[in-house]
Amino acid sequence: MSEKCQKEKSNKQRDFKFSFLDSKRHKSLSGFTLIELIVSSAIMLVVIVGALALYSRSNQISVDQEQYAELQHDVRSAMYLISRDLRMAGIGLPPEFGMYALEGFNNEDQGTEVDPDRLIILGNIDEPMNLKIQQYQGSSVNVAVYDGSFEQYPYPPEFYTNRIVLILPNPASTCRTGEIRQLTHITWSSGGTNEKFNMSPGLAPGIDPPGGLTVGSTCQPNDFDDGLIMFVNVKEFWLDTSGQAELNGEALTAGINGYVGEPGVLYMTDNGIHLPIAQNIENLQFEYNGDLNDDSLLDGFQSWSNTWTSDQITRIRQVRVIIAGRTPNRFASVSGKVPANIHNYRRPNISDSAGSATDDFHRRFVLETTANVRNLNINIYNSGQR
Repeated sequence: MSEKCQKEKSNKQRDFKFSFLDSKRHKSLSGFTLIELIVSSAIMLVVIVGALALYSRSNQISVDQEQYAELQHDVRSAMYLISRDLRMAGIGLPPEFGMYALEGFNNEDQGTEVDPDRLIILGNIDEPMNLKIQQYQGSSVNVAVYDGSFEQYPYPPEFYTNRIVLILPNPASTCRTGEIRQLTHITWSSGGTNEKFNMSPGLAPGIDPPGGLTVGSTCQPNDFDDGLIMFVNVKEFWLDTSGQAELNGEALTAGINGYVGEPGVLYMTDNGIHLPIAQNIENLQFEYNGDLNDDSLLDGFQSWSNTWTSDQITRIRQVRVIIAGRTPNRFASVSGKVPANIHNYRRPNISDSAGSATDDFHRRFVLETTANVRNLNINIYNSGQR
């Protein structure tokens, strides 16, 4: 091959190589077309919206279940505290004073749609003490007990300061009323003599026990000879549905004696101090069972009646407690119409308290239990004084 032909062939190979490289470089720099961008963006948007919708739905369910779990915890805790104390109602009281163990109030009007029940119990619940009275004139500022009485209990002198006590006449007397007083201090002489409980004048402020215990006209000063003085707890279980409650005819002020001043709070008022034990409570109902007609058979559960006599009240042996809680917020995971025959999203009928006919999408939790008033009149002191 001539030198000229070889040169032309080499030039053609070089031109083809450069042409191929230019074509490849051009394709690599061309990018995506507009249609490709639109399609890919649409697909990505669908994926993102789907993921957000799934997350939002899962988050709604999670929030709903969290507030429902908190509601169940509140209701169960309140039920435990109420039923525990109900079993202690009347403990330490002589049988002759069993009528003062408890007192109910049925469907009290608080100016709201729901009318809850209220219950007061009395007993030597927290700290045991039961001493015989040597001398007490009725409404005086001190109670004298027999020498050596304080030595029966391990309490130091300062323990008695500001304690609430119940003063009862001798059960053998005809007097069947007593007093709730607040101690200031105790005094006694060396060797355990001249032992006295000292009190402020008047009854303990803000404490209204079952039956409204006060010394009546039928009681004589000597009725308290060999009567009883004991520590006592007056506990009141009630539901504030308005946030502006009145208790025993007195308006409560938020921040005073533990009162919160918010609706839906269930309280245990212990010797005048309001202790909130649960929130988001919608209704509270009590029913009572006993041999009220004295035929040796339990009559069945019924709401409290103001016509019951003292003798009938002493025969109450069971108290049914029903607590209904409601979530603070409506369930976000429920939309549209609630499924038929499911009433968890409306206020239910409880005892003789009417429910609602419409759904409000708030989830309910209702708990019911029966407490036996098993400790009524039990002598827990084993001191041989009764």
